[in-house]
Amino acid sequence: MPLLTTQTGRFRDSYVADSRINDTGSKKTVVLGGLILLFLVVPMVADDYQLGVLNLIGIAAVGALGLNILVGFTGQISLGHAAFAAVGAYTAANLSLRLGLPALIAIPAAGLMAGAVSLLFGVAALRVKGLYLAIATLAAQYSIEWVLNHWSFATGGYQATLLMPPFAIGPWDSATTVGKYFLIMGILALGVLYAENLFRSRTGRALVAVRDQYLAAEGVGINVFHYKLRAFFISSVYAGIAGALYGYNVGIVTTEFFPLVLSIQFLAMIIIGGLGSIPGSILGAAFVTLIPIVLRDGLPTIGISFSSDIEVYLVQVLFGLTILLFLVLESGGLYRLFNNVRDYFRMWPFSY
Repeated sequence: MPLLTTQTGRFRDSYVADSRINDTGSKKTVVLGGLILLFLVVPMVADDYQLGVLNLIGIAAVGALGLNILVGFTGQISLGHAAFAAVGAYTAANLSLRLGLPALIAIPAAGLMAGAVSLLFGVAALRVKGLYLAIATLAAQYSIEWVLNHWSFATGGYQATLLMPPFAIGPWDSATTVGKYFLIMGILALGVLYAENLFRSRTGRALVAVRDQYLAAEGVGINVFHYKLRAFFISSVYAGIAGALYGYNVGIVTTEFFPLVLSIQFLAMIIIGGLGSIPGSILGAAFVTLIPIVLRDGLPTIGISFSSDIEVYLVQVLFGLTILLFLVLESGGLYRLFNNVRDYFRMWPFSY
């Protein structure tokens, strides 16, 4: 009788089997357990403050997922992600306030509007690459900020604030923290499901081919510009939905919520979590969201405190150092570290 067993290989004998998301029984169990934990256990055991933090992580994860589709899977840099989130937030606010549309219509419409605006910039920006592409998307960030600050009909004008109506479905009111939690996590789950299926499709394989070797991809008939533009659109749809969710979560919308710093934070999320990794997007969003909270709430409990001005700069220093460490020591990010630890224990004691 064997005393020790290790995991064997996973063999697939058909294209359908290879395309499945949950290709093993253990993976199905993990996914089911995660959904039960997320939608049943956490709402019952967490208080309003903890649910509020999870709401912020969920919103950040939606935005990071979209940016990772563009940067991690397609290899196209963007410094304008926050601007498209702003477009989504203002679209949802105007549809809700002016037309009285319910949030279940306003949120998808916000994503589509952000995607449509991204096409206006993407047609020109995606014809260049590298540093030039970064500058082009930076121009999109500042251009959209300027328009939102001066288009008084849609935004109220410079430094104006729009009040978001509460989200409700019939008798169910999501104005409560737990109601917002279910809304945000439900949309995040749908976003993860779409992204997982996207990269098992023809479009997803084309995006990865553009990232890995665009000349070879073009040589086998892939329209490189078309797929770059498609990735830019999908990424901006995610950003617009994240912006709309943030507006519903905090109850107001203002341009001050979507500065260039937010675009850089989105980049930090996917670099720290892992470029080209869907779980890494969520891990990176959690890491970046929790750093300011830990500095503000955690350090005083051990007798360390900073003024608010120093705390802001300390967060920026930690972001920079963390990104540098991951780029130098582990370019795969937190998800790669998780996989390394998991593989070590799965193969132990046969580490080779």
